[in-house]
Amino acid sequence: MKINCLWLIAVLFLMMSFEPKAAQPVLNYDPSGSSQWFPYYIDDVDSPGILGELIPVMLQQANIKGVKSIFPPKRTIEALNNGDLDFDIVSPSWFTNKDVGEQFVLSKSLFLVTEHYVHLGTTHFNSADVKKEPIGTVRGYFYHNDDTLIRRDFGSEKELIIALQKGRINYAIIGDLPALYWAKTLGVNIALGQIHSAGLLHLRLRKDKTSLLPVINESIDVLMKSGEIQRKINKYSKLEVQ
Repeated sequence: MKINCLWLIAVLFLMMSFEPKAAQPVLNYDPSGSSQWFPYYIDDVDSPGILGELIPVMLQQANIKGVKSIFPPKRTIEALNNGDLDFDIVSPSWFTNKDVGEQFVLSKSLFLVTEHYVHLGTTHFNSADVKKEPIGTVRGYFYHNDDTLIRRDFGSEKELIIALQKGRINYAIIGDLPALYWAKTLGVNIALGQIHSAGLLHLRLRKDKTSLLPVINESIDVLMKSGEIQRKINKYSKLEVQ
């Protein structure tokens, strides 16, 4: 009887040893609606921007395989709705009533982003003007006051700065850091006018992937406490703008 028990224990141990491991979860994502959203995302292998570096590290920490796909903004929305993408990066401040969509859940916050009404430095901001004339926007981007904006869409933040320079528009809605970066790069004298939106960035995850939210949030906590998130921000956002 003792021998049989030992044999049974040995068999159970072998069965446990050969038990197949659970497959590593995979999430498809788009880090940005624009490849020129400096310093948050840049289409550059060596220097992909804050989110370009942070998201892979965060997913690795959570033991999730990430597959990056870059779509135009409108295509990104379609891909999220049909399940070709599992998450993107958004701030609730971009959406009307901060409603990011009932089919999504939000992760813990990453860091603050701020958008301004941007104009040439040789002109003055007039709040009345932004209500009655076309405002430069990025095609496919969300704006919390979309129903009141007279939008004039362009392909990227860079194109908005060029449009301001050429006088095609008088105002554009752009994040502060992207606006300052492209203005400096292109040699355009701009000014940051009234704040249009300010809010924290989150992963916007499809609800059918909600089971992964706890490990994603835990990963964000680890990277926040270790200072890794701030190091990524510091690496890209210390700009000397004249």
